[in-house]
Amino acid sequence: MSVPPVGQADVPRTRARVPAPLAGATVAGFVVVALLGAGVLTDFGPQLRLDAAVSEALYAGDGRARGLEWLLQVLTAPGLFAVRVLVLLPVVVWLARRQEWRTVAWVVLSAGLISPVTSVLKDVFGRVRPAFEDGGARYDSLSYPSGHASGIAALVTVGLILAWPLLSGAARRMWLALGIALVLVVGLTRMWLGVHYLSDVLGGWTLGLSWCLLVAVLLDALPGGRAALPPR
Repeated sequence: MSVPPVGQADVPRTRARVPAPLAGATVAGFVVVALLGAGVLTDFGPQLRLDAAVSEALYAGDGRARGLEWLLQVLTAPGLFAVRVLVLLPVVVWLARRQEWRTVAWVVLSAGLISPVTSVLKDVFGRVRPAFEDGGARYDSLSYPSGHASGIAALVTVGLILAWPLLSGAARRMWLALGIALVLVVGLTRMWLGVHYLSDVLGGWTLGLSWCLLVAVLLDALPGGRAALPPR
């Protein structure tokens, strides 16, 4: 870590105490992913009927206008792995220059491993995508959980936890609202495009959030911890 300017004391960083509600929310998130996945595996009727109804209601339609298709592809792009690399690579380089190696490990493991974790779960649950001609029928890959949904949830979670000590109260509320809005938009686009069901998106969101919180706890990246940035 860089030496603080003369006249300023370094900010001590000890292992952060994990709040019980946060630990509970992390565990609950993985439980939700497992329960939704179990519903997929067992063809749980209420879940499948809700998925079908929401898909039919939100799907933008076969043969949709090229302009609408372009707009939806732009709005869904923040969930891509390439976008996470583009956004977080400069952050990782900056942290490495500061020799914040524990923080680098947390960012890379959280945002980098969410894709393979999602892929493993897709293979476990084996759900076929919605059968819309210009939607899920175009893809051979599996559906639950949504990789775009888990990816954007991971990106926003990492960004908020990393920047939280540097933000004021008003800025925290603003960035939290923007982050939630981005997560919602990406998730909705997966259903507008007809490539995922509601359960896929909910499972993806929950997986991305829970995975990042788990890694943050294990590597002590919560604000005040050894892998967190010092307050401004």
